[in-house]
Amino acid sequence: MTKSIALAALLLATLAETASAGLMELRGTTAQGGLLRGTVAPDCRVTLDGLEVPVAENGGFLIGFGYDQKPWALVKAFCPGAQARQSLQIRQRAYDEQHIDGLPEDMVTYDEATLARIRVEAEAVAAARAVETELLAHQTPFVWPVIGQITGVYGSRRVLNGVPKRPHYGVDVAAPVGTPVAAAAAGEVTFASDLYLSGKTIIIDHGFGLSTSYLHLSETAVGVGDTVTQGETIGAVGTSGRTTGAHFDWRVNLLDRRLDPVLVAGPMPEE
Repeated sequence: MTKSIALAALLLATLAETASAGLMELRGTTAQGGLLRGTVAPDCRVTLDGLEVPVAENGGFLIGFGYDQKPWALVKAFCPGAQARQSLQIRQRAYDEQHIDGLPEDMVTYDEATLARIRVEAEAVAAARAVETELLAHQTPFVWPVIGQITGVYGSRRVLNGVPKRPHYGVDVAAPVGTPVAAAAAGEVTFASDLYLSGKTIIIDHGFGLSTSYLHLSETAVGVGDTVTQGETIGAVGTSGRTTGAHFDWRVNLLDRRLDPVLVAGPMPEE
């Protein structure tokens, strides 16, 4: 009798495990810089490599893979009476590298006062990207804020006068000064300021740690605390900050994980 009960329990556990496909759905790109939008029953818990992942009231959740994400990740869902697990192979990417020599020294290094300013501003940006709300705008497919030719890609790194610089975590789009910049999705403005490196910058929270950043603007049409709708004009393309010409720099973050806008929003639409 005891063996029969044990066998029945093992069978139920096995059935629950094999039913994982019905318990958890993942949509998106499993690559460095990619984003997965997932769905489970609202009463389920989700973990990524053992760390808790916030789940919305409707069962939606987000998983992001950073610039240097390792090749494997494990997602688990814990639901009443059943569990699901999915091992993900994360595509490793080869990033572009550009060497530029003969630049003036002030284009490569900064004095102490400038470095101090950059550090303070970086902390303020990090705080804005650390905001976690229960907004559900992150579940809506993103639109491109500016349509144009992509001139700078995610992950590319410049080596200036032999000095390696940080990777470029956004996508640059060529556009004339004054071109309207639209919100990629609905949300709330958590940051709007003029920074040394990125110039006039806006950050919008879309819920559950997903945010978008809009850099090098010539003007801003929104402020901190404003709510925006998808496609609403929030500013205009410019040359503010450290830039060599008019362009729009768009970035996407899941908290401190820097994502590739192309993998999040899809290919640039035709003009």
